[in-house]
Amino acid sequence: MTARPRPKEYVLGIHAYVPGKATAADGRPLVKLSANENPLGTSAAALDALRNARGPDTNGAASYPDPDAKALRNALGQLHGLDPARIVCGTGSDELLNLAVQGFAGIGDEVLFARHSFAVYDIAARRCGAEPVEVPDRDFRADVDAMLAGVTQRTRVVFLANPNNPTGTWLPPSEVERLHAGLPSDVLFVLDEAYGEYCDPDHQRVGFDLASKHDNVLVTRTFSKIYGLAAERVGWAFGAPELIDVLNRTRGPFNVTQSGQNAAVAALGDQDFVERSRTHNRAERDRFVEAITALGNHGLSSVPSEANFVLVRFGDEAAAAKARDALAEAGYAVRHLPGQGLPDALRITIGKSEDMARVADVLKQTCGARE
Repeated sequence: MTARPRPKEYVLGIHAYVPGKATAADGRPLVKLSANENPLGTSAAALDALRNARGPDTNGAASYPDPDAKALRNALGQLHGLDPARIVCGTGSDELLNLAVQGFAGIGDEVLFARHSFAVYDIAARRCGAEPVEVPDRDFRADVDAMLAGVTQRTRVVFLANPNNPTGTWLPPSEVERLHAGLPSDVLFVLDEAYGEYCDPDHQRVGFDLASKHDNVLVTRTFSKIYGLAAERVGWAFGAPELIDVLNRTRGPFNVTQSGQNAAVAALGDQDFVERSRTHNRAERDRFVEAITALGNHGLSSVPSEANFVLVRFGDEAAAAKARDALAEAGYAVRHLPGQGLPDALRITIGKSEDMARVADVLKQTCGARE
C-alpha cells in the first residue's frame, strides 16, 4: 500500500467547532439568533472606517497591514487605561486562546475549565496534545472550589469565560479573584471576557487589574460581540510582558487586516454605540426572560444570563428539538447544544425587539400555552 502522511492521534480527537446555523434544512435563510451577533449591527463610525480602509498613502490591497497593530493597541490602552506594550491583537480572540495553550501546554499537560464552557477550550488543548480537564459546574456557573480541586501538578492552563458561553452565567469579581488566588503561580489563568462589555461597567475591571499585578493572568476580549465586527475577526489580549511576548512569537505576522484594525479603532471611539447596545440587550433580555418565566408551568426555564443570549431549558431533548424546529419554521436559527452536554436546551441570542417578541410567541404556541 502507498504510504501517506499520518496525523497526530491527539488531533484526531478534536471535534471541529460548529458555527451557528443561518439557514434552514431546506436552504431558507433564517434570522440568525445562533451566533450571539449584535442585532444593532455595527457602529456608523466603524462602517465609515471600513469603507475608507485604505488611505491615499498606501498601495491599496497590495500592502500588508501593520503587523503590530500599533494604532489599535494605543486606542485600546487609552480607553481602558492599559499599557499598549502589554496588548497583543489577534484574528478574533479565538486565535489568542489557542496560542495561549500552545505556548504553555503540550503533551502530558492538562488544561482545565468548567463543564459547559466555550467549546474552543477543549479544541485548544487537544490541538497541542494536552489533556482537556472538565470539572463540575454549579447551577450552570463555574464552581471555584471545584476548579481549584481539579488543579494538579500537570495543570498548565486554567480557562474561565466570564460571562460564560453557552450558559450566560457570570462570576462576581470577588470569585474571580478567589479563583486566581488559589492557583499556583506557574499556572496560566486565561480570563475570557468575550462578553465582558455586556456586564455592568463597574464590574469590568477585575481581569485588567489582576493582569496588571500578576505574571500569570491573560485577559482576552473581542470586537465580534458588542462592537458588531464579527466579520473582521479582531480580538485582543492583555497580560504581563512575558505572556505577550509568547503570543507575539507564535501569532501570524500579519494576523489582523488593515480594514479590521481601522474599523476597531473607530469602534472604540464610538462608546455611545456600545452603551446603546448594552442597554438594548439588557432590556430585551429581561423582557424575554419574563416571557420564558411565564411558561414555567409548561416545562420551560432560563438560566440567569449576563451575556447577549439566554439559555432556555425545555425539560428534555425532544422538547428542545421540537422548539428548535418550530423556530426554524418561523424563520429563526437558534443553537441546540447536545454536543456540549445540554441536549434539553437552546441558546437564543438577544435580537431585535420584534424578533424576540416573535420567538417568545412561537415558544408559547409550541409548548401548548396558547390562551
